[in-house]
Amino acid sequence: MKEKDKSMQNGEEIKEEQYSLNDDRRVKVLSPGAMVAKRFFRNRMAMVGLFVLIFMFVFSFIGGLIMPYGEDELFYRVDLLEKEYAAAIENTEFRYLTAKDQEFSLIVQAKTQLAINNGSETFEYDGVEYTLNKFADDLYTVALSDGTVIGAAYKKIFSTYDESKVDFDVQISILEAYSTDEDECELAGVTYGIDDDGSVTADGEPFGYVSNFVVSAWMPDVKLSREFKDCVLDALTERAESFTFTENGEEHEYILTYSPSTMKWTIKQETESRVYDKYSPPSSKHWLGTDKNGMDVLTRLMYGGRVSLLIGFIVELIATIIGIILGGIAGYFGGWIDNLIMRIVDIFYCIPSLPIVIIIGATMDHYQVDPKIRMIYLMLILGVLGWPGIARMVRGQILSLREQEFMTATEASGLSVRRRIFHHLIPNVVPQLIVSVTMGLGGTILTESSLSFLGLGVRFPFASWGNIINDINDTHVLENYLFVWIPAGVLLLLTVLAFNIVGDGLRDAFDPKMKR
Repeated sequence: MKEKDKSMQNGEEIKEEQYSLNDDRRVKVLSPGAMVAKRFFRNRMAMVGLFVLIFMFVFSFIGGLIMPYGEDELFYRVDLLEKEYAAAIENTEFRYLTAKDQEFSLIVQAKTQLAINNGSETFEYDGVEYTLNKFADDLYTVALSDGTVIGAAYKKIFSTYDESKVDFDVQISILEAYSTDEDECELAGVTYGIDDDGSVTADGEPFGYVSNFVVSAWMPDVKLSREFKDCVLDALTERAESFTFTENGEEHEYILTYSPSTMKWTIKQETESRVYDKYSPPSSKHWLGTDKNGMDVLTRLMYGGRVSLLIGFIVELIATIIGIILGGIAGYFGGWIDNLIMRIVDIFYCIPSLPIVIIIGATMDHYQVDPKIRMIYLMLILGVLGWPGIARMVRGQILSLREQEFMTATEASGLSVRRRIFHHLIPNVVPQLIVSVTMGLGGTILTESSLSFLGLGVRFPFASWGNIINDINDTHVLENYLFVWIPAGVLLLLTVLAFNIVGDGLRDAFDPKMKR
């Protein structure tokens, strides 16, 4: 029994020895970096921001690789479009036609109109007497006292099917025969037949028509057939809003639109046309629809995120490099060097960066700079204008670090100035730099997006979240096509917010005393 108790005591001693706090194997020592990471990962808000950023990077850089569409790939659809094809004018006023080799001035035409309105058969102007010969209420000829016809006033219009010009005598003879209900008339050996509906033949062949309407093609290279003009005249007579006409075996729908201001009918043809698939709603083919250029919105968002994030990182990299170099030199050396660099910083703080970027953007528009080169210029400009804040922060940190004991040790060791600054001072400023750059990335992306929205940043065909949102410059798009601009706005908001949250989390992780 004693031996058993003794063995139990020995086991307890062995167990106590295994779990002793004095055993170095049981003490877990964390490096400063691991402590920062542990505090960061415990921050739930910071982790949410980190996951959002990871998603944005995967969405932008990997999503574009797996998408079957290209950044500037265009999509088309077949639509029925109404295109101006012809025009028709209804004549309700007297028109005037001058006989060959005669003079029928505007004043004489006005006198003719006045005489018709007064019911006079003759009138006199400038000592010359003129006679009106009435064939119908809408047809008069004007002759001199010796019987020479100098012109005519008419409302009914004779038009040829081939839209060629007709001699004065032929036109007046046809109009006279039509007004007097004659079936035909003969002139210069040609017999012209006139039907009751106004159709005119020349020696039995279709020649033209008499009507109050004039039908002409919209484009000069288009020739309207006799059958088409007859169909138009029938539709106008019946005051129809549309009609169908079959030509070359194809049936087309035509729309008649009347404009009171011009007193003219526009004849539009409905034709199938291959057009850009603009503002197509979300579907299985295009999950977020298409934009104003007929491009896939989801694909443009992926490539746009890639551009916005790259610009943000490159701009911050340029600003950080310049800020570290100048801030490190100013903080270490002090004296006149510090004063000189700080005055340069003050000058850059006084520069109105937004107006300068707007002016440079307008200049690049004037010289039509290539969009890719324009993007490089944009990054350089934003980077050069963004370093003063980092330089001032680095200078302030180094001013406090250079007086500490470890810097005395570096001087005693005989290290060069470059090694003291960039191997001992700058690494101690890295935590603050990481926080500053992380929080500055959101602002840089927002600046680039604002410039692109104003048309001064990334230009077509390259996509960025800013120039995607640029579509809301059109009020119609703003109200009716939410799927075009809301996704880009949401991604931009989440990315900037995530960078700010991660920056706050890093600040709290590097310096827990600042946590509120």
